[in-house]
Amino acid sequence: MKLLTLEEPRALEQAIAAMQHGGIVAFPTDTVYGIGASLDYPDALERIFRIKHRDKESTLPLLVSSPAELDRVTEHVDPELLRLASAFWPGPLTIALPARPGLPPHVVAADNTVGVRVPDHSVALILAQRCGGAIAVTSANLSGHSPARRPDDIDPALADELELILDGGIAKGGLASTVIRLEGDTINVIREGAISSTAIEAAWLRMRAGQSREIGGGISGDPSGLGSSVEKTGTKAER
Repeated sequence: MKLLTLEEPRALEQAIAAMQHGGIVAFPTDTVYGIGASLDYPDALERIFRIKHRDKESTLPLLVSSPAELDRVTEHVDPELLRLASAFWPGPLTIALPARPGLPPHVVAADNTVGVRVPDHSVALILAQRCGGAIAVTSANLSGHSPARRPDDIDPALADELELILDGGIAKGGLASTVIRLEGDTINVIREGAISSTAIEAAWLRMRAGQSREIGGGISGDPSGLGSSVEKTGTKAER
């Protein structure tokens, strides 16, 4: 395992090269430190499950470099769901989308969906962009353990299995992303994380009411009077 700070010459280029050749790299995101691999290397994705001791049913979420890259991982995005996601992207909101045929099974859930978000961190965005627009990323911790907010927090047993760790200081978020899915006209909160279900609900209701004001994080209440169309399912999704 190699540890490089972002200030070191060509540190980011080395991380990109490692992932482009099938390696697993740890790096900071807008939430916590993640470990990621290219979708072009199923063996690397398989290794992530092994080194994290991760349940195969907990498929790996995806980071994309921009909403324009969503067609890399899905053939259809509901326009209203995309509008809602765009209110919080780039940022800690993961949405479940129908998986594009041909994606590695390591990222496709049993219901044929993938979890996708656009991160609010330049390192994660560049890595995704340079590796085809989308990468598989999960938190840099052993399954069931606390996520890492700095390189020193990564369990040595996990760190030793990585090709490279990019040290970008303390991850600014500290909370995992919120995970949602659209079912009919209802948004289901699969996991509440950095964005509250209240903020999701308020944004969704305002959008569907056709209000023109900007929607985004921190909004609360039900300004539309439509009643709740957001449900919390409370599954144990690990993203």
